[in-house]
Formats: sequence, C-alpha cells, structure tokens
Amino acid sequence: MLSSHFDEFSLCSPKLELLWQEMVEQACVCHDPLVRGLLATGIRSHADFASALAALLGRKLGDRSVAADALAELVKESFDAQPEIVCAAAADMVAIRERDPACPDYVTPFLFFKGFHAVQSYRVAHWLWRAGRRHLALHLQSRGSELFGVDIHPAARLGRRILFDHGTGIVVGETSIIEDDVSILQEVTLGGTGKHSGDRHPKVRRGVLIGAGAKVLGNIEVGEGAKIGAGSIVLESVPPFTTVVGNPARKVGTRHSGMPALSMDQMLPPIDYII
Repeated sequence: MLSSHFDEFSLCSPKLELLWQEMVEQACVCHDPLVRGLLATGIRSHADFASALAALLGRKLGDRSVAADALAELVKESFDAQPEIVCAAAADMVAIRERDPACPDYVTPFLFFKGFHAVQSYRVAHWLWRAGRRHLALHLQSRGSELFGVDIHPAARLGRRILFDHGTGIVVGETSIIEDDVSILQEVTLGGTGKHSGDRHPKVRRGVLIGAGAKVLGNIEVGEGAKIGAGSIVLESVPPFTTVVGNPARKVGTRHSGMPALSMDQMLPPIDYII
C-alpha cells in the first residue's frame, strides 16, 4: 500500500500512476454483476486518475441548472489550471486508506465516501473563488451541501491529506484554515461567534484530530498535534499536543507526543477527579 507521507504527488509522478494502476486492478476484482457497470463507468473506462475524478465530480454535482458534462469539463479546466488539485485529491485518498479501518482499498473512498467527494468538490470551488468566479463557486458549495451534507465555504483554506470521516454535518466557515494531515469526524463545526465580518474562524494546525460533534468557534488556533474530544465546545485556543474536552472545553491530561490525526486515537488521557 502506498504511504501518504510524501511532499509532492505530481501528475507525472510514478506514485500517482501506481495509485491509478492499483485502483484499476481493484476494480477488476469485483465480479458482482450489479456493480461491474459502476466500476466500469467510474474507473475502468478512464485513462487516468484525473479524468476519472473529473467525471465522478461532474456526475455527482450536475443538476438541471448545470449539466453533468459541463461540470466535468469545468473540473478538468481546474485540473489543467492547477494540477495540485489532483495531487491533493490523491493524497487525501491515500490518507483515508491509511487512517480509516472501514476502508479496505482505494476504490471504496473514491466511489463511495462522501467526505472525500465533499473535499474534492471544495477544491474545485476554491479554485473558482480565487479566479473570481464566485457565483459558480458558491453553486458548487451549495450542491456539495445538498448532496453530501458537508458545507465548506470556497474561501476556506484546506491542506493535503485531509480526512473528513463520515462527513455528515461538517461545517467549515469562510476564513477557516485546515493545515495538512488533519482528521475531522462527523457533525464538527468550524464556525464564527456572531455576525462580525473579517477573520473570524478557527485555524486548525497540522496533525489535529477533532472528534464527532465538536464545535470550534471564533478566530482561535488549534495547535499542531492537538486533540479535541467528541462533543466539545472550544472557545479558546488549544496549545499544541494538548487534549481538550467538555463544554466549555478544558485541558485534560499532560502534553502528548505524535499526531492524533494519523493514529485516529480518540481516547482521552486518565483524568483525576476531585470530589
């Protein structure tokens, strides 16, 4: 299995070609007659990873107002203009395979994981936003929210090797930053604290793990390697390599080492209770 720990995953990289070859081989293994057509349409009929991803996003995001074929061409345009989008998508998929025990191969997240689909839709919308095509970017945001239950503002900034586990109910506000190697579970909000404009959303640094249902609010920083427990309400910055939990979130245990996002260790350190 390929490792996600790389600096560059370029379009001409042997790693990307190896990844695509492995996906095609995995698609050929399935003999279920009801799934063979899906695998052919989604993977085997395409020449490479980029063309398959463009077709997938076109089919997913297309509707009566913007046809699937037109959207697929738009996605290809974004890939041609910014090849890093394809590289980031491949890196995301490898990260999912490494971190999610429910993911047996690369075909599974590519075809079936809406968290992956939502992040790749965002990447195209972000390219449109930066290119000044903001209404179209907001259309993709709206479609992603409708289809996947994930709402990522196209102006937000996401790094590589991002895992949105399950995806349902994740909200990422306009001025949010999510750095590389971050894992976020369902029903997480990176939001503001009111109607103020400007820089008002969280900055999530490398290696952070955010548990299900957590709400991180305001222009605060979640430091590198931090862990936020499920259901927590975080209103203040979290120091690096620190675990916080509760409402409002408070530090528990001692400073840890390693990156919780990579290990997906959601357990909390021992807590001493004083009654």
